[in-house]
Amino acid sequence: MIQEIILSVLEWLYNNLAFHNLFVAILLLTLAVRVVLFPLFYKSSKDQLVMRELSPKMEEIKTLYKDDRQKQAEELMRLYKEHKLNPLSGILILVVQLPIFIALFKVFRDSELLTSLFGDGSMFLGANLALPSIVVSIVAAALQYVSGRMTEPGSKSGGSMAKFGKMMLYMMPFLTLFILLKLPAALGVYWAVSTAFSIGQTLVIKRRLAYSKSRNGNAGVTQGDGGTYPPHGV
Repeated sequence: MIQEIILSVLEWLYNNLAFHNLFVAILLLTLAVRVVLFPLFYKSSKDQLVMRELSPKMEEIKTLYKDDRQKQAEELMRLYKEHKLNPLSGILILVVQLPIFIALFKVFRDSELLTSLFGDGSMFLGANLALPSIVVSIVAAALQYVSGRMTEPGSKSGGSMAKFGKMMLYMMPFLTLFILLKLPAALGVYWAVSTAFSIGQTLVIKRRLAYSKSRNGNAGVTQGDGGTYPPHGV
């Protein structure tokens, strides 16, 4: 069902707005997906940035209640609630995008179908978007690294969250490269463009949060909806 919808939208974009160029059609499709899912993407990005600011406080709670897992969980949940955070928002975005990514894979895995539907339009800079491309894969992996760098937990906390963030910073680009090298370049284009949008969105949110902090006298950590809270004790 999703596959048929994706294919229909892609065909319409290709024939009406993309100048009969599959790369442009994928770019427009990615933009459409980002617009539809914007509230989720925005909330997820903002939560990640706020959690980065809160990482020292979270490590403090984990250290203070290291022998009481229940109390530790309660205090962390209280912190999330106070700052209106959803620690699972990042996972939710992945879950929502997975059906779209699978549908795109089913559409693009058939090179004969792509050729029959898009003809020479499936070529971009000499590369067949129905086949794997090392260049597209490297670009997507590099953008994944930049995106991860922007939301990496602050190293100043020096705790487990910072170590995990550092590990994921390098693991995600590697996994991205490994996966996309085996998939049609069209999927790599979708991945790269979507990640580029995420980077731009994160920059906008960072500026908005910085403005909110300066407007409020830089007192406290900005909460999930853009307000601020003063530092508090455990």
